[in-house]
Amino acid sequence: MSAFVVKASTDSFNFENITDPTEGRVTYVNRTTAESLNLTYATSDTFILRADDTTVLNVNDTGRNSVRIRSNHEYHEHVVVFDIQHMPEGCGTWPAIWETKESGWPASGEIDILEGANNVVPNQSTLHTSHNCSMPNSTIQSGNFTTTNCDASVAYNIGCSVKLTEDNNSFGPGFNSIGGGWYAMERTLHYIKVWFWERGDPFVPLDVSSGVWIINTDNWGIPAAHFPNNTECDIQSHFGANNIIIDLTFCGSWAGNAALYNASGCPLDCVTYVNKNPTAFTNAYFQISSMSIYK
Repeated sequence: MSAFVVKASTDSFNFENITDPTEGRVTYVNRTTAESLNLTYATSDTFILRADDTTVLNVNDTGRNSVRIRSNHEYHEHVVVFDIQHMPEGCGTWPAIWETKESGWPASGEIDILEGANNVVPNQSTLHTSHNCSMPNSTIQSGNFTTTNCDASVAYNIGCSVKLTEDNNSFGPGFNSIGGGWYAMERTLHYIKVWFWERGDPFVPLDVSSGVWIINTDNWGIPAAHFPNNTECDIQSHFGANNIIIDLTFCGSWAGNAALYNASGCPLDCVTYVNKNPTAFTNAYFQISSMSIYK
């Protein structure tokens, strides 16, 4: 596969100034506002996406300022590799790197590569689809399925989800403490796979760590998550042309769920905490060295 590589730039993305579909305590701002508020900027070798960490919100505010970016291009079969140095952390946070087509969702499917809430480990990689898509209980992967029905209309859109059970450094403060790592996703007509390697992993493939132009995923080893084409789910018919999305919301239908929020050991209720504690979100940012797309 050949590639084009995006390094330290958001030029290939649109900043979505939209109402959060997950009903989060967030205001997604446009590019001009994000740049003026220093919610996005580039260093010499990375780009930053972050949330506001200075404003105390009142009940009439629409939410904490943050960013949601969507790729200008749509992708079918492809591989994408993210070199991430830091990801958002903190109670109330719900960061995600994922792919979908927003119009007509979930007709073109959704692939959640990196997603979690309230610092709960490990990372979960999940598919959300239209009707009639389920995964087998066992596949060749290092993670474990927690749910196998991908149908977004079932069980409050929980999807078919794999926890990266072998690596608690795959998400949140643990991820940041080791300097991050690499997430990769491959989508073909036959499967969807997700890999994760820690920053210091001696077995990270050279074509992943070096960002070369030609890759061979056959040499990447067992994936963390493996969603195969099977008799209960035709990958080709459930996944269409999708955009890459990176966002950080707060609370909402998942992170703000009272049972989940309280079980995470977080204080107050989610909305009150997010409103009153801006400095709690000093570390609520993505620092991304590169995004490489192969097709």
